Amino acid sequence: MNAKESAAMGQLLSLLECRYAMRVLWALRDGRAQTFRVLQESVGGITPNTLNTRIKQLREAALLSHGDNGYLLTATGAALAKRLADLPTFANKWAAGLTKKIL
Repeated sequence: MNAKESAAMGQLLSLLECRYAMRVLWALRDGRAQTFRVLQESVGGITPNTLNTRIKQLREAALLSHGDNGYLLTATGAALAKRLADLPTFANKWAAGLTKKIL
């Protein structure tokens, strides 16, 4: 990875490391717009202030937009969500491996 790619990766990871950022993206992955209240419920446990902050950050990063029916992923956000779609399979295998080590 060259310096430019490394910097871009660092920027993306910094954004995704923000509390609830990944959950907001994940909640919108199906392509359906969600109002603020529905998105807050979808994410679960997020305060309105924190959700507003994440929405602002994700909009500035061109991953999220606001349409007539609420918030939804941009084409770039949807492309990222598509790449994250393998996480559930990975997480299940990873968790099963941890369980085997504990037992």
